[in-house]
Amino acid sequence: ELIDQEAEPGLGNGGLGRLAACYMDSLSTLEIPAVGYGIRYEFGIFTQEIRDGWQTEVADQWLRFGDPWEIRRPEAGVDVGFGGHTEAHTDSHGRYRVHWFPAQWVKGIPHDMAILGYKVNTANTLRLWKAEARESFDFQEFNVGDYYGAVHDKVVTENITKVLYPNDEPAQGKQLRLEQQYFFVSCSLQDMIRIHLRTGGSLNNFHEAFAVQLNDTHPSIAIAELMRLLVDKHHMEWEAAWAITQNTFAYTNHTLLPEALEKWPVRLFGSLLPRHLEIIYEINRRFLDEVRLKFPNDTSRVARMSLIDESGERYVRMAHLATVGSHAINGVAKLHSRLLQETTLHDFYELWPHKFLNVTNGVTPRRFVLSSNPRLSSLVTQRIGDSWITHLDDLRNLEAFLNDSGFRSECKKIKLANKQDFASYIQKHTGIVVNPETIFDVQVKRLHEYKRQHLNLLHIITLYNRIKHNRDIELVPRTFIFGGKAAPGYFMAKLIIKLINSVGELLNKDPDVRDRLKIVFLPNYNVKQSRWIYPAADLSEQISTAGYEASGTSNMEFAVNGALTIGTLYGANIEIRDEVGPENFFLFGLTAEEVRAKRAAGYHPWDYYNSNQHLREAIDLIRSGHFSHGDTNLFNPIVDSLLRNDPYMLFADYQSYVDCQDRVSGAYQNTENWVRMSILNTARMGKFSSDRAIREYSEAVWNAKPVKVALEKRVDSNAGLKAATPKAVFGHRS
Repeated sequence: ELIDQEAEPGLGNGGLGRLAACYMDSLSTLEIPAVGYGIRYEFGIFTQEIRDGWQTEVADQWLRFGDPWEIRRPEAGVDVGFGGHTEAHTDSHGRYRVHWFPAQWVKGIPHDMAILGYKVNTANTLRLWKAEARESFDFQEFNVGDYYGAVHDKVVTENITKVLYPNDEPAQGKQLRLEQQYFFVSCSLQDMIRIHLRTGGSLNNFHEAFAVQLNDTHPSIAIAELMRLLVDKHHMEWEAAWAITQNTFAYTNHTLLPEALEKWPVRLFGSLLPRHLEIIYEINRRFLDEVRLKFPNDTSRVARMSLIDESGERYVRMAHLATVGSHAINGVAKLHSRLLQETTLHDFYELWPHKFLNVTNGVTPRRFVLSSNPRLSSLVTQRIGDSWITHLDDLRNLEAFLNDSGFRSECKKIKLANKQDFASYIQKHTGIVVNPETIFDVQVKRLHEYKRQHLNLLHIITLYNRIKHNRDIELVPRTFIFGGKAAPGYFMAKLIIKLINSVGELLNKDPDVRDRLKIVFLPNYNVKQSRWIYPAADLSEQISTAGYEASGTSNMEFAVNGALTIGTLYGANIEIRDEVGPENFFLFGLTAEEVRAKRAAGYHPWDYYNSNQHLREAIDLIRSGHFSHGDTNLFNPIVDSLLRNDPYMLFADYQSYVDCQDRVSGAYQNTENWVRMSILNTARMGKFSSDRAIREYSEAVWNAKPVKVALEKRVDSNAGLKAATPKAVFGHRS
């Protein structure tokens, strides 16, 4: 009840946000000095409400009552510039120098949260930046009667940290995103330099004290910003500054989707960050000289690898900047890392193969098992002790109880109790009554076509058609649970949410169907909801098109709680299947290589539609207006996209998916074997702890060592209270 009173921080709860939170938890638990930097968004992403089946975005006012855990640190504020112009000159030593004269200044104010390790004395810092105006009120404007102008600077400035992921379809949205990214990295790098210099360091050894991990492409402007700070502000020679920059940064790529490998129009970039564009041009000039030296007369390679895309309107390629400016580049699952090397960053891999490595993602067992699933945690600890909480590999010891009928019975009771709790939660928040004895078939994740929530729907409609064709058919009852937000400007994803709710509205009222199939869409899916979902799930839907999902983390969070996975061979799914055993994983669909080959050979979704009666019936039912009160146009964009192009190959995987789901139903009827499979999924998930991932980063990328914090007992003579004084070493590479 107390947890429910506290608003979930609006700092990003998708895969990247949850992963960052897991890594901060592990860094503290492993006693590795670290600072997590981010933006203190006033309104987070948005609160999702479902109105008439449609997603509606409402401001997420998570700070309306303040945040009791944060400490405002105005004394550590920094100034960040935007726009303006640059002027070049020669200094007194005859060296070429550039001075940037920004047109606008913004104040970055840090707000700190302590991230506590588990049963250790380490508390790392999450430092979040808020944008504020240097002067919040202009008396000169006010005195001449311009009352709105008096606060204009404050309003414009504070927009930068208002909302997570503003809609970047309009030009103003694009500019705001770039402003957010630059504000965040400039504040953070200035802060690191301040800390380093204050503790007696020299900028010549900055990279020995700080390792900066770029968590995807979004903060890659940091490479140009550190060069600006070192060269322009601290008057370092270019070559020395570049060596420090490359040795400071490492880049984690989290996606193979082209649209996520950010590109910024040169015109926008130059108007907002003129000095940084000049620095990027110089980085690019020197880099392309290196490419030409290694690959002479290969002009197409030079064009492909350039930091500037000149194929049409000129763009700055941010993933290329991150790759060139980092000493290590990693993917987040074995397949993803291989595809990075073979496709997305292939040219760079040929130039610098030594830079590339893999670090498979992991999740923290403290949050996603110990905190979220107390019943299971208690049973596991009773049987094997509590070492698994910090050494997840110890879950393997559960295999010794696989043939213990008492242990299996306890596992069954725990799953049912979790499902009963979740059923009560569903009824309270949606009004839908679900049966805990049914299969809880769950797909909760961001709404995107490549994640294929609509493939899940095609299977549901196929089951619906089976019942309608034969009301006496034997069918294992299921409750299908969806959750996830669509980006505000992503029309197709929002239409898929509408389709899920429309199909659910009809099925949940149909007397032929409602006791055998139920659909629930949970509004505003977030980490607080996951405390109910992961422990209760029977089946975890991880059905993205192979080759499009880098790793995934919800697949790990479900599996460690005993849910069985139905999925394609993407990202971490492959490694989960390797760990738990093929017989304990429901595999379907094309491989990444088969997807590429089929696309190259010419993929014709219409052929699948024509040749598969059940697929055709499902598509035709959507098109007929059956789920839209007779409106035959509402869902046409989804149907037309699938029939004409089907970019994520739902039709190619449809029959394999339906057949695999039939195997799931058959397996669920063998209760004892299902419980065994569930236990093995939990027992064999040790590899997927974020502790393991952080150890790999520390050893292979950061060269970071744990620093134990000892607490010394002392007595305060004034108050007579015992207190503890920490002894810590500061300045380790963190």
